[in-house]
Amino acid sequence: MIKHIVMWNLAGDTLERNRQACLLLKERFEGLAGLIPGLLKIEVGVDVSRIDYACDVVLYSEFDSHEALAAYATHPEHLRVRRELGDSRIARYQVDYVAS
Repeated sequence: MIKHIVMWNLAGDTLERNRQACLLLKERFEGLAGLIPGLLKIEVGVDVSRIDYACDVVLYSEFDSHEALAAYATHPEHLRVRRELGDSRIARYQVDYVAS
C-alpha cells in the first residue's frame, strides 16, 4: 500500500475567504472517493490551529500500488478537480511512502 499525503496553503485575502477555499478543496477532493481505481481511502482535513507554521489543508490518501498512484495523477477526475481549484493553492508539500 502507498500512502500519499499532500499539504497546501491556500489563497484568501481574509480569514473567511481562506476558509471557503479550504472547504471547497476538501469537498472536491473527497468527491473523488469511489471514482479512481486503486484509491482505497481519501480524507481531507482543514487546519484548526491557525498557528503561523501550519498548512491550511492536508490530504491523506491510500493507494493499492505505485501504479494506482501514478494513474491517479493523470486520471480525468483528478485533473478536473485540479482545474476547478485553479490558483487557490499557493504552496504545496507532498510525501509518498510505502506503508509497513
